[in-house]
Amino acid sequence: MKRLFKIFITVLLMAAPVILLAQTPPHPNGGNAPGTGNTPVGGGAPIDGGITLMLLMGAAYGTRKVYKK
Repeated sequence: MKRLFKIFITVLLMAAPVILLAQTPPHPNGGNAPGTGNTPVGGGAPIDGGITLMLLMGAAYGTRKVYKK
């Protein structure tokens, strides 16, 4: 019985990505042609904050490594 339960859970977890499909993302610019709205074609996701934070963390880590040596 325990083995059957493990097999059931394994099959369920393997099938989860097929069963649990999310909605498709909306078309950029609300369906209008590229360049007609204020939103760029790729969307308006800000990436600067994450890159800046990652660079600062890398600089702090490198400074700490140099200081320890």
